Amino acid sequence: MAASFTLDNSYGRDLQGFSVPWHPEAAPAPKSLFFNEPLAEELGLDAASLSGEGGAAIFAGNAVPEGAEPVAQAYAGHQFGGFSPQLGDGRAILLGEVIDRAGRRRDIALKGSGRTPFSRGGDGKAAVGPMLREVLIGEAMHALGIPTTRALAVVATGEPVLRETVLPGAVLTRVAASHIRVGTFQFFAARGDVERVRQLAEYTIARHDPDLVGAPKRFLGLLERVAERQAELIAQWMNVGFIHGVMNTDNMTISGETIDYGPCAFVEAYDPAAVFSSIDSQGRYAFGNQPSIARWNLARLAESLLPLLADDEEQATVEALRVIDAFPALYRRHLLSGQRAKLGLQRADGADDGADAMLADDWLAVLHAGRVDFTLAWRRLADAAAGDDAPLRALFSSAGADASAPDAWLERWRERWAREDEGTSLGGTAAGAARAERMRRVNPWVIPRNHRVEEALAAASDDEDLGPFDRLLDALRHPYDETADNAPYAEPAAADVTAGYRTYCGT
Repeated sequence: MAASFTLDNSYGRDLQGFSVPWHPEAAPAPKSLFFNEPLAEELGLDAASLSGEGGAAIFAGNAVPEGAEPVAQAYAGHQFGGFSPQLGDGRAILLGEVIDRAGRRRDIALKGSGRTPFSRGGDGKAAVGPMLREVLIGEAMHALGIPTTRALAVVATGEPVLRETVLPGAVLTRVAASHIRVGTFQFFAARGDVERVRQLAEYTIARHDPDLVGAPKRFLGLLERVAERQAELIAQWMNVGFIHGVMNTDNMTISGETIDYGPCAFVEAYDPAAVFSSIDSQGRYAFGNQPSIARWNLARLAESLLPLLADDEEQATVEALRVIDAFPALYRRHLLSGQRAKLGLQRADGADDGADAMLADDWLAVLHAGRVDFTLAWRRLADAAAGDDAPLRALFSSAGADASAPDAWLERWRERWAREDEGTSLGGTAAGAARAERMRRVNPWVIPRNHRVEEALAAASDDEDLGPFDRLLDALRHPYDETADNAPYAEPAAADVTAGYRTYCGT
């Protein structure tokens, strides 16, 4: 059976002038490096036919699927605070959309498929390493339950790309709820084209918030929904130690999915000031800054939507500011909800969230003071819930901190869940075991450790050896399974390695 699938093109059809018709460049020798069979099945695609040479031709851009009308999308964006009125898909092509098995419309796009009208002097190509990085981080985020774009395939092109050195080229096939960004709205708002902003907002509502279609205050409702999705997303990032690294407005999706895994990383020793991105010299997108940057980006969306929010500009501004000003509390609510689960707590301690928020904040302060590994500290806290504090104390010792450093906090934590257990059927050892089990379901043992990611990418790019990549990917798809096979991927890098680690955007 020939490899193919059928695409729809609602974005290009319903939003004339929001993109440029454009075909990907052909690759001289496409070769499949990765194919995501579970995702293909979820999308309703014929995985068997797409996993061979025919699929590689499609995912390299050499063959266009049935019904595809490829386009390069237009958008603007604030990059590190400075506004660029025209960015757009400089090395990406939206092939079209599929309706998945759950009835959701999903974008299918190529990344690294050659120059477009938005390339701004770039070659439009991508290298093997950065494209496989998107696979590893995207699949890890998906396994952690965090909304994310995902990689359907990576194909080597057989063509070199020139960066600091000559690297083997590759094309990624990315799946997204949509590629509509804050920057998409900014593109038309910056040109004073209110009707295009309105058209985009109507399309976005129909696609992502259909219950708002036709509602009198639907544009304000859209802003509120985006705020809600972003508050939840950033809270999830913070609760697993993820640093996006380049939170420009063109990298903030309206759907609430994480997009663009360029200079991203995961914190090891807990530090709110952690920055790994080579291009973030001022620390604008440091780990602890991500919630405030999300609010800043949301304010840029609100500015773009302002003419739609009310006929009176002053009233529109009041409505927008209400959403923007409510964001910190919204974020904190989502953060605390996740933290309670990570702490093994199932409900609030009375009517006031303040005590639980302080408990969580103080735990992070203990980790920061001890320079303790963020991921393993939460995981070893589950052992403490089961009555064994030794692994947690050993973690502090191995970081060079006092093994007794968490003791005072542990006492407060135990007092807190003792209050929660009052009047329940479980008590003592049974309650502790149940709590530990719940905690192990939300506190991962395996994350994409930066040194393991780099090892896997170097082997694939330099030696054409996908073995380390495949083994790491398998571990990342099972982040909560504490097994002997996963053990090598759970350990942090040496402190000196982490201190000197830098990530790059891959362009």
